[in-house]
Amino acid sequence: MSIKQSLFGRGSRELIGLDISSSAVKLLELGKRGDRYSVEAYAVEPLPPNVVNDKQITDPRAVGEVIVRALNRAGTRTRQVAVAVAGSSVITKIIGMPQSLKENDMEEQIKAEADQYIPYPIDEVNLDFQVLGPSAREKDTVDVLLAACRKEQVETRIAALEIAGLKPLVVDIEAYALENACQFLTHQMPAQGAGKTVAVVDVGASTTSLLVLHDLQTIYTRDQAFGGKQLTEDIMRFYGMSYDEAGKAKRLGNLPNNYESEVLTHFIADMAQQIDRSLQFFFAAASRHNVIDQLILAGGCAHIPGVDAAIQKRLQIPCVIAQPFSKMSIGSRAKPAQLGQDEASMLIAAGLALRAFDPED
Repeated sequence: MSIKQSLFGRGSRELIGLDISSSAVKLLELGKRGDRYSVEAYAVEPLPPNVVNDKQITDPRAVGEVIVRALNRAGTRTRQVAVAVAGSSVITKIIGMPQSLKENDMEEQIKAEADQYIPYPIDEVNLDFQVLGPSAREKDTVDVLLAACRKEQVETRIAALEIAGLKPLVVDIEAYALENACQFLTHQMPAQGAGKTVAVVDVGASTTSLLVLHDLQTIYTRDQAFGGKQLTEDIMRFYGMSYDEAGKAKRLGNLPNNYESEVLTHFIADMAQQIDRSLQFFFAAASRHNVIDQLILAGGCAHIPGVDAAIQKRLQIPCVIAQPFSKMSIGSRAKPAQLGQDEASMLIAAGLALRAFDPED
């Protein structure tokens, strides 16, 4: 796999986005006519416990079998795919390169100098780069985004995809996919995001990702270990269930009458505290910004009834649940009613699916 194929990849008109999280496989295929996007196919399939730990696939075969079920449920024939690795497994750095260099020469120079930027042996990582544009710091220089990921992170994903009969065209970074999907949330932002500071908080099963945009440009990102897995563990301890029993009861709503007051309310309070803590880190790091104009909740935990109102009351910040597909047409294969129940957890998949419309290099 060459340096240019290894991480960012190229776009293709036939491509599905596949988000492999610690709890589920989320598949999304988008279409586009003119400036209008449509959801052509989607599926969410739960993963068995412990086949993905700390964003690392530990059992590619089990993941591959779940991907097959997701493909069958979605009814898509597309077999080219974009996936993502976690930001915690990727090193990114902006470096300066001579503007006069052709891409092949730039690639060779980056390979030759990679040990200056990457704390791993070059043969243990996948490298990629993307030219961002002219540097504001030095004349006749361009800023280049360099990304490096340990090969096992990429290889285990590719192994799972190949078991499912899929061809990986793009391996992205989760934070970039999340940022890419934010263009589908501008209708929920005050003034469409123009001149506003908006926090997108994706609360997944084990990780909460904060992305702060100002004037629709990313100014801050942060991941922390917190998510819906904690709620499952709270249910398990409070009601004396196994982890699997607690997860099933949570999904089906088969919980005692005191669940909301004794367990769920405390989890939502913890969730608000975690979000507030991340925002305090942002305010400390970005001295020019001391107000969040809008909080958009995403991820599986965003589907908890009333969580947006509870977070808004606790943090005193306007809060809404992410609706990335509300301005799109929905194909019949995509089962619109079910999609509405899952869409807040589909942001990373949406950002990956958008790679289908990248301009060709």
